[in-house]
Amino acid sequence: MSDKIKPRTLAGTVELLPNDQIIFNKMVDTIRSSYESFGFLPLDTPILELAEILLAKAGGETEKQIYRFEKGENDLSLRFDLTVPFAKYVSIHQNELAFPFKRYQIGKVYRGEKPQKCRFREFYQCDVDVISDKLDMMNDAEMVNIIYHTFQALDLAKFTICMNNRKILNGFFTDIGISTQKVEVLRILDKIDKIGENAMKQELDNMKIAPEKIEQICQFILISGTTDEKLAQLKNMNIENETFLEGVTELEKVVQYVKEFEIPEANFKIDLKIARGLDYYTGTVYETFFDDYRNLGSVCSGGRYDNLTQHYTNRNFEGVGVSIGLTRLFAQLKEMNLLPKKQEAIAKILVIPMDEKCSQFALKLANQLRKNQVNTEVYANFYKDMKTKLKYADKLNIPYVAIIGEEEIEKKCVMLKNMREKTQESLSMDVVIKKMMR
Repeated sequence: MSDKIKPRTLAGTVELLPNDQIIFNKMVDTIRSSYESFGFLPLDTPILELAEILLAKAGGETEKQIYRFEKGENDLSLRFDLTVPFAKYVSIHQNELAFPFKRYQIGKVYRGEKPQKCRFREFYQCDVDVISDKLDMMNDAEMVNIIYHTFQALDLAKFTICMNNRKILNGFFTDIGISTQKVEVLRILDKIDKIGENAMKQELDNMKIAPEKIEQICQFILISGTTDEKLAQLKNMNIENETFLEGVTELEKVVQYVKEFEIPEANFKIDLKIARGLDYYTGTVYETFFDDYRNLGSVCSGGRYDNLTQHYTNRNFEGVGVSIGLTRLFAQLKEMNLLPKKQEAIAKILVIPMDEKCSQFALKLANQLRKNQVNTEVYANFYKDMKTKLKYADKLNIPYVAIIGEEEIEKKCVMLKNMREKTQESLSMDVVIKKMMR
């Protein structure tokens, strides 16, 4: 009987093959570059936190999903999102930070969910938030701008950023007399794209909401027209509820700024179905969808929230932010064959010394290439034959190979092989370096 342990990866976690990891890393780099282009500052917080910190606001399903354990005298938990650690960080460093504080964070979070297709225990989130004692509505519009430029840069598919305001929904529910049930109604509305209108109506009926009120809700959230037409309809509804009117004014202001940011109208719209199930959203909310792949669900979502730090300090902060669940998005794109088809390579050139006597010249070339910011790999196993070495470069999709043998050293040149065009030419070291720098 074998005493070997069967190698396996824990369900709900992800290990990528190198080419997929390169694509994933480039997506991370693109998102990071986009966030930084708006002046947002990088932040990294510990994966491990004291349990009382993470559980201060948790409850219900969230608390059940937190990985919690004891080590020595410490009661510890793995972070389940990036927002709570952000709140802790701001509370600790509020006297050292410049407000409004604009930060982004890209990192792994952990949730004890039952693993399912494209739902994970360990996954990357890419968050961007701005907080201050008070935030003008331009900040809400800037989030739309960030989403737009980030997904333009990722260049994955056509997309639409859907916006709403929780105050509009809360005010409307109060106006029709269901204010005591509005949190649960919001959770049901948030599922309408997944479960459909009929299932939504059934769930509302199960809550003992009167049929005429269910019909009012459906008519309201399905208001149609252009963005301006929807705003006009909201303003003409003769609803006097103060919260509703405040939400309409805020949403109108956000739309105004979004247009001033010169975001194409094809890429954003008001969608009154957007509710965002999380309780802490208090104003603008966002969800982003790929136009031709709505079945993927929202690929970037978020909104405005109040009292981010209420559990850690008496100072109140307003905030607005969005998040991309990158691991889930990547898995969905891969499953649907929407990732780039072309294999990626880390090294632009593979330097192959024919034998150990050629190593000094080969390493000199490699050093000069790297000094000129050209990613360069050296094939250091002399005993392999040339066919094996070229096959290695081809498998990794390295576009160029520099072959250096005794003849090249004697002539002080390099045999440069283009692996994609299947051509080769004898060039001086300086010419090879200039060619690789293009």
